[in-house]
Amino acid sequence: MVPTDITAQSRRLPECNTYSYVERDSTLFLDVYRPDNPRPDRAAVITLFGGGFFAGARNNQHQKETAQALLQRGFTVISIDYRLGLRNKEMVAANSTLFKATGLFQYCIDIAVEDCAAAVAWVCSNADMLDIDPSRIILTGSSAGAITVLQLDYSRSNSLPEASALPSDWKPAAVVPYSGGIMCRKHDLKYATAPAPTMLMHGKKDRIVNYRSFGMPLSSKLFGAKKVDKAMNRQDIAHWFIRFDGIGHEVANWLPGSIDLFCSFADLTLAGRITTLDADMTDSNLQPTRWTDMNMLQMYTGAGRRR
Repeated sequence: MVPTDITAQSRRLPECNTYSYVERDSTLFLDVYRPDNPRPDRAAVITLFGGGFFAGARNNQHQKETAQALLQRGFTVISIDYRLGLRNKEMVAANSTLFKATGLFQYCIDIAVEDCAAAVAWVCSNADMLDIDPSRIILTGSSAGAITVLQLDYSRSNSLPEASALPSDWKPAAVVPYSGGIMCRKHDLKYATAPAPTMLMHGKKDRIVNYRSFGMPLSSKLFGAKKVDKAMNRQDIAHWFIRFDGIGHEVANWLPGSIDLFCSFADLTLAGRITTLDADMTDSNLQPTRWTDMNMLQMYTGAGRRR
């Protein structure tokens, strides 16, 4: 959804094998990319595209660039479909008020989480064929995909029905959301059991997936990375929180450009080291664009997408 300027665009993009993993109103698929030099620990990354729950695809340019970056570090990469609840424009128009919109957004997140859980179940069931270790699966995503992976682990932690398709004893090895958040029906976030090791990545100026929160009193709210960090600190949950001054939703597509940071966190976590990091960060390759000052309404209406 957000343009990137990385050298991966000039590389030969990787090939994949495609499998169907669940039947919904249509068949959902996933793409499996295998590394030439797999990690000895057989770790894998499940990645979810962004697009505001109305657009995006598992095999778009950014997903292929993400796969390329991860493949070069030895990960098996699995990019999945999930249902886009906001693709129906008539439904969006009928729920245009903020109060109704939060309910619709909750629905979109719930069905995406259901699909992600089904994909995880399929991958775990086929781990031998894929030559991966199901206990070493990292979840990552961009924007809507980032919301989905954070929400899945939150739902798993709190035994919510959206995550019921997960294997009963499964837990992500790590969760890495790029501009993500958690939709919560309560006034505050609380984990009933410990979440997976998590690295939150967010721009402080993000108003698409709001850095703090979005919603109305007495309704579901989308809690951004700032609020998720606060909830984790309140429960003494170790995690990494990387935030960017002067940057908005550009962070959503930053995984290929931050592969060293991703792997630093993944390597520590997969080695069993649970660490905490809280940092403001800058990167010369991550610069403000038209997305910096854009809000959620402008994104959905198209205002502000073009200058």
